[in-house]
Amino acid sequence: MYNFKANSAETTKEMLASVGVKEYDDLYSVVPEQARMKEFNLPEPMSEMEVEKEISAVSKRNNTNYLSFLGGGAYKRFIPSAVSQISSRFEFNTAYTPYQPEISQGTLQVIYEFQSYICDLTGMDVANASVYDGANACAEAMLMAKRITGSGKILVSSLLNPQYIEVIKTYAEANAIDVEFVGEKDMKTDLSSVQDKVKSGEYSALFVQTPNFLGEIEDVDELKALERNPKTLLITSIEPVSAYVLKKPSYFGADIVVGDVQSFGNPVSFGGPYCGFIATVDKYKRQLAGRIVGKTVDAEGNTAYTLTLQAREQHIKREKATSNICSNQALSALNATVYLSLMGKNGLKQVGYLSSKQAHLLSSELSKNGFRTLNNDFFNEFVLEVGDSKRFLEKMKEKNILAGVKLNDSQILVCTTEMNTTGELKAFVKNALLSSV
Repeated sequence: MYNFKANSAETTKEMLASVGVKEYDDLYSVVPEQARMKEFNLPEPMSEMEVEKEISAVSKRNNTNYLSFLGGGAYKRFIPSAVSQISSRFEFNTAYTPYQPEISQGTLQVIYEFQSYICDLTGMDVANASVYDGANACAEAMLMAKRITGSGKILVSSLLNPQYIEVIKTYAEANAIDVEFVGEKDMKTDLSSVQDKVKSGEYSALFVQTPNFLGEIEDVDELKALERNPKTLLITSIEPVSAYVLKKPSYFGADIVVGDVQSFGNPVSFGGPYCGFIATVDKYKRQLAGRIVGKTVDAEGNTAYTLTLQAREQHIKREKATSNICSNQALSALNATVYLSLMGKNGLKQVGYLSSKQAHLLSSELSKNGFRTLNNDFFNEFVLEVGDSKRFLEKMKEKNILAGVKLNDSQILVCTTEMNTTGELKAFVKNALLSSV
């Protein structure tokens, strides 16, 4: 047991003398005078009860009653209260690193179940224990493709989430990878423009997101029919909820599937934490980044879980490591696992159908009222023409509606989830008419 005490005057004097100064303030003599704060202007001391009342009063100034139609990679979805109740249990919050399986069986089992869920929704053979977020998963998938094929060139759809693209660019620059972007046609990736390139074998992979950032569902049958050189992999990024309604990536021949499970039991909370995943076919499992948990039996024949296929630099020579990722988003993955187990396949299908149904209903009502929506085949997000997008969003916000994500000066990306009621859709249309005047 350690006891932490403030330094005595004598100890402080000795410490200052050891660094060659007399007074505590002398430590800051190198800081320019104009940069120093003269007074903190702190209020008078308060009791704990008074502080709680003050904070409560300040918090009431926050507006938390906005109707949200925001998407673009972060989705406000219903989270059963049981998720936080289960995931906050001490067995999960206090369990030490999975390196020590003898005291981390609960955490290891959850991770194993998470991997199993990811394999089920993607149709892939194996998944990792999660990575930092969807953008990180995309970048690591690109590195996987380079290791597998040996090629330093990759084709990336320009309709990938812009934030994912920025992270891919950063990783590519540091790893001498040439990223070539594929254009769009009718809001879908123009696959016809890369037919010869994917046949050539010069590129490590073709990277496509479906539904793409504009909400459009890519032509998966065209992807399936695309003649690719065996050395050119197909990487796809998905919004996991859509996988229970649309065709799984395994249907159109994806080799690596990535995404973010923020939609599964993780709130939109000031930008994080999120939780990315990477899933792949069996023959590429040793190239996965991060942790992987396996199921086995102990010396007495009891079911046991442990880290397996450990190819990270903590365990082997750095030059042989698949990645320098040394952790995973265990608690966010736990939330996702609990959420998935509570919802079940039928519940998840219902979430997907409701999200899509409301989006199509809203798009239809807006079109009837003179607005122009640009999508044809979309899941739960669509592009809306609004004239002056900045002005439109500001006016809608004044009506307590977060109407969408600004794409450019005249277009916004509108999203619905199962949280958006029919009444909210009517409110959107009514106020959109007023805001567009």
